Amino acid sequence: MALLWLLSCLALISAAYSCGVPAIEPVVTGYARIVNGEEAVPGSWPWQASLQNSLGGHFCGGSLINKQWVVTAAHCSVTKSQFVVLGEHDRGTNVEAIQKLKVAQVFTHPQWNSNTIENDIALIKLATPAVLSDSVSPVCLAASGEEYQSGQLCVTSGWGKTRYNALNTPNKLQQTALPLLTNDDCKVHWGSNILDTMICAGAAGSSSCMGDSGGPLVCQSNDIWRLVGIVSWGSSRCATNSPGVYARVTLLRAWVDQIIAAN
Repeated sequence: MALLWLLSCLALISAAYSCGVPAIEPVVTGYARIVNGEEAVPGSWPWQASLQNSLGGHFCGGSLINKQWVVTAAHCSVTKSQFVVLGEHDRGTNVEAIQKLKVAQVFTHPQWNSNTIENDIALIKLATPAVLSDSVSPVCLAASGEEYQSGQLCVTSGWGKTRYNALNTPNKLQQTALPLLTNDDCKVHWGSNILDTMICAGAAGSSSCMGDSGGPLVCQSNDIWRLVGIVSWGSSRCATNSPGVYARVTLLRAWVDQIIAAN
């Protein structure tokens, strides 16, 4: 009887943290910057992961998509000797109830091309499942074939540099709102480098920067946040008048589903 009660409690806890609905409301002021950043409300992006080396150094971002899986960029080159940290906001303090989880397996997209930066996506299977809480819960994935309109404001977050020549990354999680661009508009900036498996956002006064790689670009509809892009590449100077380029989740979703189902 006690076991049944425990299982039902755990089921209720999981249901309480459905994907894409933060328990702590995000507050985004429209055109703040990760370059010259705006600090996020602590815990308001509960899927945000910090990928860290064995010394605790942050090198990439990621997004929790269910208790056992995190999505990031292929170019982050994650290995099993590294860690996924969840529930973190201020990397300069040790009082937060973070979860530092080992990496069981890394799956890189089989068509990942480091020259063209095409299919820049990797999946991390956690060695132990994340414990869902107000500050740790998954994001929903954009569905295959789903359309997102040019000009729609979406949000990216991360601990990347706040200026391209900064010596260090910020301690506190930063965020910025960015408008989506069509790939044709993006090609005005980046030409033939823009491929179908990419989606662009920005060129409106803010930018992702080094250290944000692998992190989320999320768009909200019907009160649910969906992962639409994965921070991939952009201006080497993090120029705020150039669009950032993200891996396009709607075209990569089928591969994600296939890997998770098989593992």
